[in-house]
Amino acid sequence: MVQHIRGLIRERGLTVGDVLPSEGELAVMFDASRNTVREAFRTLKAYGVAESRQKVGAVLTDQHQVAMRDLFSFAMDISVDAFRDIQGYRRLTEMNLFDLLAGRIGEDTLAEMDAVNARIGRATTPEDASDLDFQFHRLMVEAAGNRTLSETYGMLKPVIRRLMLAGKSHRLALEGVVAEHAEIVQALRKTDRIAFVYHMNRHLDAGLEFIPPPGRPDAGHGAGLQEDAR
Repeated sequence: MVQHIRGLIRERGLTVGDVLPSEGELAVMFDASRNTVREAFRTLKAYGVAESRQKVGAVLTDQHQVAMRDLFSFAMDISVDAFRDIQGYRRLTEMNLFDLLAGRIGEDTLAEMDAVNARIGRATTPEDASDLDFQFHRLMVEAAGNRTLSETYGMLKPVIRRLMLAGKSHRLALEGVVAEHAEIVQALRKTDRIAFVYHMNRHLDAGLEFIPPPGRPDAGHGAGLQEDAR
């Protein structure tokens, strides 16, 4: 039924804000029970492509990014592997940005990255530090000029930010993040591909240290920022 509805959307050229036929109309149209149509609507809502509105019915929406964020956040609640999958995604994207960045990133962006990195060193809570960490990497991703990559990275913000939260309660780990970020910016300033890949690889590897194996509590949550790592 979901496939039938998707086909109907394409055939009629429906877009965001358009109203889908009612459950009864779709049941007749595709010779199905209303319960089947109702379940299909639930699936579309879970995908973030439709929502119910009073006195209107099912309306097409563009909330798929929200739905995907919710899905990843839920997965991370129940699986340590999800943390590692996201870090793997970051490896595939951020470590391969050099060619795009070399010809596009300007001193203004590099200076902004420096400023954000300095604020990470002064952060007083793990949450603030992880927010700033995400800002640093988002600046670099957006400087590459690939809209799809930027949108995907932004869509995954709650998940990536939560991954970045791991280890931020340890002052020595936080100082390591700042130092690694500085090396990445320096490599970009010098347009040094080898240094960029090397320091980005070290940086992403360091984050994995604080992702616990299955069965252990989250190592990223614990003592406050003022406590040194033991």
